[in-house]
Amino acid sequence: MIKVLKPGLYASIQDLGRYGFQDYGVPYSGAMDEYALKIANTLLGNHENDAVIEMTMIGASLQFQCDTLICISGADMQPKINNKAVSAYKALKVKQNDILNFGAVKKGFRTYLAVKGGIKSDLVMNSRSMYQGVTESYCLTKNDELPIEAYTSSTSNLNAGLKVDLDYLKQTKLAVFKGPEFDLLSELQQQKLVSTAFTISNTNNRMAYQLEEPLENELQAIITSPVIPGTVQLTPSGKLIILMKDCQVTGGYPRVLQLKHSSIAILSQKHTGEQFSFKCV
Repeated sequence: MIKVLKPGLYASIQDLGRYGFQDYGVPYSGAMDEYALKIANTLLGNHENDAVIEMTMIGASLQFQCDTLICISGADMQPKINNKAVSAYKALKVKQNDILNFGAVKKGFRTYLAVKGGIKSDLVMNSRSMYQGVTESYCLTKNDELPIEAYTSSTSNLNAGLKVDLDYLKQTKLAVFKGPEFDLLSELQQQKLVSTAFTISNTNNRMAYQLEEPLENELQAIITSPVIPGTVQLTPSGKLIILMKDCQVTGGYPRVLQLKHSSIAILSQKHTGEQFSFKCV
C-alpha cells in the first residue's frame, strides 16, 4: 500500500484512458502527459498502460507500506525520499515506511509517479483513471491507501536511468490539424489563428484550457457533434477553448483546430499566463 499523507494541490490516479464508452457519454480521461507516463512505466519494466499518480502544480506526500521500485517523470517538483533529494527518470528503491515528498513545481506543471507493477486501484470500464461520477473518487485525499504489489530487487544498486529530452516542457509551438469547421473561417481569421501568441487563462484544468485572446467570430453554432481531447472550439464570444483529457464527448461550438496528440502533452505542462502559438501540420 501507499498511504497518502498529503495529496498536494490536485493528485489523481491515471492510466492511458477509458476507451470504448464514449457513445455512453463517458470521457476518455487518462494522463494529461502520456509521454511522461510511458517513460516512467518503461523504466520500471511496467506495461505502458499501468496506472500512475498524476500531480498538478504542488506535489503529494506519500508513505510506502512495502518495499518497491518507483520512477518519477514530468515536471520538476523537487522530490525527496526521507528528506533526501532524488532524481527523476531513474528507477529508485523505496523501503517500507519510506516517505516520498514533493514540493511546488519548478519547471512544467504536472508530475508523474509510477510504481513497479502499477497502482492496483479498481478497474472501472477497463481503466483505473479517476473521473467524477465514474470512479468512487475523482482525486486523492488525505489518508487514502493505494494498493500496490510489494517488490524487492535482488540488486544492491539500480542503474536504470534515461536521459530524456525535456525541451517539450518549454515548447511554445503546438502542432495542430485543421478542424472540421476551419474552412468556415475567413482568410483573415485563419491567419490570426496561426499567427497569434495565445495566453492560457486562469480557467484551465483537466477538462479544458481557455485562452485569453479572442478571435472575432460570427460563426453559427453547429449541430452537436463529436469532440475529443485536443479539439479547439471557438465560442460565440470569440473565446478559444482547448478540450483536454476529461472533456465531454460532444459539443456545439465550431471545431476550428485539432491538436496533434503530442501537443496535448506539451500543453498539459503549461500553466496560467504562459503563451504559445499554433502551427498547422
